[in-house]
Amino acid sequence: MNKKILILACLLGMLAVVLGAFAAHGLEKMVDAAAIDSFKTGVRYQMYHAIFLLFVGSSNYVSEKSKKTIFYLVLIGVLFFSGSIYGLATNDYSGFNFKTIALITPVGGLLLISAWLVMLINMLKIKTE
Repeated sequence: MNKKILILACLLGMLAVVLGAFAAHGLEKMVDAAAIDSFKTGVRYQMYHAIFLLFVGSSNYVSEKSKKTIFYLVLIGVLFFSGSIYGLATNDYSGFNFKTIALITPVGGLLLISAWLVMLINMLKIKTE
């Protein structure tokens, strides 16, 4: 599971850098400042969770069951949260109206919060010396 988590962390991080560069150098010519800010929020949260996964995948303090749970919560959470923000910010340029599924953004946020809660529970279970 650690390898899967670390690979996902690298992919999310790499994609966040690419999307951040796109926001700064390509998207700014296409959409307004509010859409750019929104897009950058999606990038920021994606990168936060890539770093989070690097920690989870490298940690001996997190159980395998919790690692698997965190993996899926972050994967789906980033897809829903950041993905829907990317879609909403560029809505005028896609063939799909992302406003129809805008409610998945808070669901994605809730999944990301849940991943951190699973991590917190694991940290609280650590026996102190």
